[in-house]
Amino acid sequence: MASFRKKRGRSVLYAVVTCFALFSAMPFFWMLITTFKRAHDLYTIKNNPFLYNEPPTLEHLHKLFFDTLFLTYLANTFIVGLAVVIITLLVAVPAAYSLARWAGRIGENLGIAIFLTYLVPPTLLFIPLSKIIALLGLHETLWSLIFIYPTFTIPFCTWLLLGFFKSIPRDIEEQALIDGYSRVGAMVRVVLPLSVSGILTVVVFAFTLSMHEFIYALSFISSSSLKTVSIGVPTELIGEFFEWGPLMAGALIPSILVAILYTFFLDRFIAGFTAGAIK
Repeated sequence: MASFRKKRGRSVLYAVVTCFALFSAMPFFWMLITTFKRAHDLYTIKNNPFLYNEPPTLEHLHKLFFDTLFLTYLANTFIVGLAVVIITLLVAVPAAYSLARWAGRIGENLGIAIFLTYLVPPTLLFIPLSKIIALLGLHETLWSLIFIYPTFTIPFCTWLLLGFFKSIPRDIEEQALIDGYSRVGAMVRVVLPLSVSGILTVVVFAFTLSMHEFIYALSFISSSSLKTVSIGVPTELIGEFFEWGPLMAGALIPSILVAILYTFFLDRFIAGFTAGAIK
């Protein structure tokens, strides 16, 4: 009887997870189908929207790559994301290490306070940050995004790395100090190599967040040649009519890139998020 209940419970669990997975995958399936559908097939009401009623085509991809600035959007996104990742690491790593090692209980409370700043809605910060960008003369430049995005990547990444650094035994650092390393040397040569999972988590999070951010990118950038994917696709590919083929292709390609990134670093990403909880 107990075995039957266990199997029934597991079957229900698998059924719920399967339904949830199918529901989550539906947008990506729709993007994939729409990307390769002919325009006539796409806009004919009597056709089944989930099947190829006519032979697939590459016309939407051709239009996306050759008739729009999509490659420029990708390049701008990569430049901004890479710069944000570097700035986030340069600030969050030493900040989290200092709070974890030198401040004791105060450091943990400060880490929580820093994390709370990440929860402030962007709509509340939009006006003061816009004023700062205007004073610095950074409107219509990628520097405006590079300057603004770390304001919400650094707080979260600092809090994330704080829990990770606290999970590394201090005895390892003390041994390095006995061997002649300075505090900075012990951090660079001992702690950071043991923190690869947490650092990769920060890299993935900061890059994907800067890639998908919409509000600030829409507010600070209006020039087509400077737009990122998050605003270039919805603003430049929508004219008098919705061209669903190029739109879905423009949404699908970045999604594939992010999926590949998460697939390669999934184990380390999960380890980075759960390290503090394990402690």
